[in-house]
Amino acid sequence: MSGGFDPLRPREFDLPTRVPLETDLAVGDAALTLDDAKIFAAPADFGDLARWRAQLTAWRNGAWARHLGPSRYDDGASAWASRCFAVAQVWLWDELFFDFEAQRFTPGRFLADARGRFGGLDGIVLWHAYPVIGIDNRNQWDFYNVPGLADAAAELRAAGVAVFLAYMPWDTGTRRGGDDATELAAAVRRIGADSVFLDTLKKADRTLVEVLDAARPGIGLEGESKLTTGRIADHTLSWAQWFADSETPGVLRARWFERRHMQHHIRRWHRDHAEELRSAWLNGVGIVVWEVVFGSWVGWNDRDAATLRRMLPVQRGFHRWLVEGEWTPLTVTTAPLVGSTFELDGATLLLLANTSGSDAEYRLAGSGWAPLHAGDTADTVTVPANGIAAAVRVRTGAAVPAEIGRVQAALAGEPAQHDASFRHRSARRMSAPHRTGAAAPASLPAATVRPVDTAAVTVPPGRYTLTVRFRMRETGMYDGAPYVDEWKPLSPRLHDQRTLDRSVVIPHPVRVAAAEVSEAEYARFLDAIGEHTEARDPERPATKVTFARAREYAAWAGGRLPSEDEWQLAATRPGFVRRTPEVWNWTESEHSDGRTRFVMLKGGSAYRCEGSNWYFDGGVQHPEFSAKLLLPGLGLDASTSIGFRICTDPATDEGETG
Repeated sequence: MSGGFDPLRPREFDLPTRVPLETDLAVGDAALTLDDAKIFAAPADFGDLARWRAQLTAWRNGAWARHLGPSRYDDGASAWASRCFAVAQVWLWDELFFDFEAQRFTPGRFLADARGRFGGLDGIVLWHAYPVIGIDNRNQWDFYNVPGLADAAAELRAAGVAVFLAYMPWDTGTRRGGDDATELAAAVRRIGADSVFLDTLKKADRTLVEVLDAARPGIGLEGESKLTTGRIADHTLSWAQWFADSETPGVLRARWFERRHMQHHIRRWHRDHAEELRSAWLNGVGIVVWEVVFGSWVGWNDRDAATLRRMLPVQRGFHRWLVEGEWTPLTVTTAPLVGSTFELDGATLLLLANTSGSDAEYRLAGSGWAPLHAGDTADTVTVPANGIAAAVRVRTGAAVPAEIGRVQAALAGEPAQHDASFRHRSARRMSAPHRTGAAAPASLPAATVRPVDTAAVTVPPGRYTLTVRFRMRETGMYDGAPYVDEWKPLSPRLHDQRTLDRSVVIPHPVRVAAAEVSEAEYARFLDAIGEHTEARDPERPATKVTFARAREYAAWAGGRLPSEDEWQLAATRPGFVRRTPEVWNWTESEHSDGRTRFVMLKGGSAYRCEGSNWYFDGGVQHPEFSAKLLLPGLGLDASTSIGFRICTDPATDEGETG
């Protein structure tokens, strides 16, 4: 491990901050240290709770004096952010959000799934470029220039779901257009976005804030990780990624400073989200639901999904209590239960969480209690294992909040679940639409000259052991990424070089074209289908060809695309060449796990995007190297850095059984 980093333990940077109990926290170095905290750790001795709470208040009063100024929270156009509890991070081409067969976005299908499993969403981050960006010189704004995306965003907003765009400040090596602020503002206007998700960026510079404010009044800015206290005033949201908590859940610094600030907890590689759900619940903040992490499946288990369904009606219904009420953290510390209260207008909202693997009961002291979850009584609340529960106490003489009945009705059909097992998704190899020996599609006239007839490399049948080398990006390979249960994957784990051996069988001889299809050869195909083009170079590889169109060409020419294994085996035999400039080659190795489609690319390209480790692999590669490309739709897979070659199966072509 680089620098002694242990991926199973939080770094010092990520740990909660101890609150000194005998120091003046309104001023001084200790106060400034707390200004930089992620979470204020709970006191080790519960006998210190009163003093601990008083110190938190003293720090907040001092921080207000240091940092409070003009605030976007006072602008009614920004108020939506404080209600945005559940946000999903969504790859644009997630198969729930995009129909590959129809080539259209399906936001309604995605929202219906989220309603059933999570209790609905308040926001969606439309993630677009990483990990595809860098395959060629297209920049992050090019990957948002998608037909139908504005309509999909409008459908989300009509359903009451805020639309977030992602901004990647590290994208400096692709083509340059306007400055980032201008380009991002244009994307916000074009797509109709409500907020910007700041990838790898704790806060936006003030120029970017001003430009975005002009583009969309009330726009949300969501910083990653530890948003500085001084910038909470102009960032209404932040995502609490990989926040390590104390054993007894502590208090989120940004939320304690500004109650209208919305944080979204997430540990994106974990299969168990009980800890961040518990912290979000007790702090009155939200959650990022992130099941497809840049192409790797890390779906939520039934227990955690049910916990979120039990949380959201309470958070949405008692929003005023969470942002305006008197918050008293850790009013309950009877192991395994912890709880906090929020009091407003004579009604006290009690939020309880269970830190153990067994159900636990909590006796409600006094009268006037109304439990919010089904099955609980005015005397006793059952808090599910690693789950949550809530009750409201109305002071004698105070008006009974209408929210009680509405929330109880919303929760009537939401029992707790206990199954925390992980639902694996295995990627399966998808069949090509036009198999070997099949005639060209009826709409395409057959080619008069088959390019592979002139120069081809034959791969003999047999069993082979192939060594495959790849860079372990977050996309992983065939079965996802290996980061599950690690605290925070970092270099060298995140993007290191890996090797695996695969046993493959080639059942019959395969003739793989010696070179990629040339521009001139591809031009003849375009002429044949009525898409006339100017003369092309007979030596340069044809590029800017979608995966689907490459398959069509192969069928028109009487062949198909080679699989990644056939390509690799052919590349080791005499006669196999690369046209220049070298480009990645499409292969007939398309996979899907039902949520993400990907295609394996071979060969590498002359193009290499420099400036960030987040970019797609570039440079000419050894035949053993494979790259997993998440497949976009609507033509965005066409690239100046991807070409293709075709192959035929002589035995099948001749009518033999092989």
